[in-house]
Amino acid sequence: MSELTMVQAVNDGLKAIMREDDSVLVLGEDVGPKGGVFLATEGLTSEFGEERCFDTPLSEDGIIGVGIGMAMNGLKPVCEIQFQDFIFPAFDQIVSEAAKMRYRSGGQYTVPMVIRTPYGGGIRGGLYHSQSGEAYFAHTAGLKVVIPSTPYDAKGLLISSILDPDPVIFMEPKALYRAFREEVPEGVYTVDLSKTREVTPGGDAVIFCYGAMVPVATEAARRVKESRNKDVRVVDLRTLMPLDEESVLQAARDCGRVVIVQEAPRFCGYGSEISALIAEHAVETLEAPIRRVAGFDTPFPNTLENYYLPDARRVTDAVEEVLDF
Repeated sequence: MSELTMVQAVNDGLKAIMREDDSVLVLGEDVGPKGGVFLATEGLTSEFGEERCFDTPLSEDGIIGVGIGMAMNGLKPVCEIQFQDFIFPAFDQIVSEAAKMRYRSGGQYTVPMVIRTPYGGGIRGGLYHSQSGEAYFAHTAGLKVVIPSTPYDAKGLLISSILDPDPVIFMEPKALYRAFREEVPEGVYTVDLSKTREVTPGGDAVIFCYGAMVPVATEAARRVKESRNKDVRVVDLRTLMPLDEESVLQAARDCGRVVIVQEAPRFCGYGSEISALIAEHAVETLEAPIRRVAGFDTPFPNTLENYYLPDARRVTDAVEEVLDF
């Protein structure tokens, strides 16, 4: 095993699956010799050649449209959108074509493609480099939405996504790209899609989170343990669609007090779906109202990033509110 950062684990995952499967290729803006703006594709062109890792024009709808055609004809394209904020010109291709192809063709065609894209704040990218649009895609039938929070999961979930027969939006929290290292196995391995991960055990309350909010929630759980001697369970959702509903409901029933953390704006955010799921199927076990901690319902700010993003203090306050109810 090697100790890798998340971005190194993404790179290693691409190399591992490309060595085993000649049908996997990578395309996007600056993914070739430059290796991408975050170096996630560094070294791919030199190892696999320009036929399997190549630069495209600055045209997101073109990248995704070409990827769909490749996927329908026996390849497994991994399309990189340089920042998730730039994905919207390709929205029609993703939502109207990639997501619908299996259904509209009666199962004759599938679209086994992955759309990799860095998302979220944490690097002071300002208005057009910091958005969190996961709810748009989780709302679209036919798409899977995957968000890792650790290097181990980043590699394993990425390989699982590439091997999946349907289109996957693979959103990488850029704030965690180089935040820490952990041991990552060599070669190909997979992490099941639609399985949550228990980060910390606990039965006094549960925090549901994903992406860059996982370490924030973990720090909040540590603070509550120190100040209140309460054990807070932290659950990393990992796959937003399809969601591991049974694990979410079981954690809510076990703990009775629920906090949901997301980086995206609060209104119509993904956390609302978690809240509704628990309210519909486990409300009789709740000991307090569900609390959501989220970004604010404004565009992402250019100069107030630290105020906008949920932090351990805000999450700790929410946990204490449900404990005191």
